[in-house]
Amino acid sequence: LQSQRDGVVWITDHLPRHELAAILSSATTFVCPSIYEPLGIVNLEAMACGIPVVGTATGGIPEVVEDGVTGWLVPIEQVQDGTGTPINPEKYITDLAEAMREAVSDPARAQEMGVAARERARVHFDWMAIADQTRAIYNLVTG
Repeated sequence: LQSQRDGVVWITDHLPRHELAAILSSATTFVCPSIYEPLGIVNLEAMACGIPVVGTATGGIPEVVEDGVTGWLVPIEQVQDGTGTPINPEKYITDLAEAMREAVSDPARAQEMGVAARERARVHFDWMAIADQTRAIYNLVTG
């Protein structure tokens, strides 16, 4: 994709927080085509920077990305052997490409989703929210 159009950034190295935040904050959309992701903290990092996410509807990603609100969830039918391998890779690639096309074709909608993404990350996934949720579970268990 980088050879066919400008503005595509593929991050291969672990970046310092300030560099990552600068890159994410200037993005239009964050794409994470993982086929296995227990939670998807990279998606949360993008959302915290106000960027909507195109992610795979697998693992913990649907817990993080609210389809149509904070980003786009790409459906995937997977082999149930623990690898996450798509049963129909061509369909997954087509659906991923369509979600990416939709994400970049409507910048105003992407910006609205980015605002919603930041709010969702703040309300549900910042450290204070996690501490409150953990405390509530402890209180429930200990009575």
